[in-house]
Amino acid sequence: MIKNKLHLYFIMGSVNTQCDPLEVLELALQGGITCFQLREKGVSSLQGRDKYLFAEKCMKLCKKYNVPFIINDDVDLALALDADGVHVGQEDETASLVREKIGKDKILGVSVHTIEEATLAQKAGADYVGIGPVYATSIKEDARIPAGTTMIKQVASQYPNLPIVGIGGLTKKNLVPVLKAGGCGIALISTIASSLDPRSSAKQLRERIEESLEKEGGLSEHS
Repeated sequence: MIKNKLHLYFIMGSVNTQCDPLEVLELALQGGITCFQLREKGVSSLQGRDKYLFAEKCMKLCKKYNVPFIINDDVDLALALDADGVHVGQEDETASLVREKIGKDKILGVSVHTIEEATLAQKAGADYVGIGPVYATSIKEDARIPAGTTMIKQVASQYPNLPIVGIGGLTKKNLVPVLKAGGCGIALISTIASSLDPRSSAKQLRERIEESLEKEGGLSEHS
C-alpha cells in the first residue's frame, strides 16, 4: 500500500549535497527512508547521458533496499529507466497527461497548494499529493510562502483516502504537526542531504515519525 512507503520521503539531486550523492543516498536508505525522489534541477545539475547514468545508479540502490524510486518531472527518463513513478508540480505536465504516459501501475505524485489542485490531482489518478511548503525552505528557489498545516488539514478532511505528504523546512523537531493534520508522511531534502551523518539523521526521523503516528491512532491507520 502506497501509504506505507510515504512515511519518510527523501528528495535529492546531485547538487543538494557536498558529499558523494550516491553515498548519501545509500546511508539514507540504511537509516530507514521509505521512498526516494530524484530531483535533478538547478545550476550545475546533470543533463542528458550523465543524468541518465546517475539516475540509473540511484534506482539500483533503491531496488537493493526495496524502496520506491520516483523521478521528479522527467517522464521520459522515468519510462526509459522503468522507474517506480513520477512526481510533477503545477508548472510541469498535467497530472492527467502524465498518468496517460506512465500507465496505471506506476506511482504518480502531484504537488498541490489548493483544494482545487488536490481535486484535479485526485481525478487524474494521483497516488499521493505533496503539500507545502509547511515551513520556510531555502532549497527551492521558486518556493511559495510557508503555509503551515492548514491546507493539509483541509485536503485530508475532503479527501480522506488521498495520501498526503508534507514538504518544506521539515526536521525532527517540527514534523509532528504534519502528521497530526492528516499527513501520512513527510518529504525533505536538506535535513538528510546536508547532514554530517545521513544514516543517523534518517534513523532519528523515522523513529520520530513512527512514534507520532502511533500516538495519532496507530501506524495501521496511516499505513
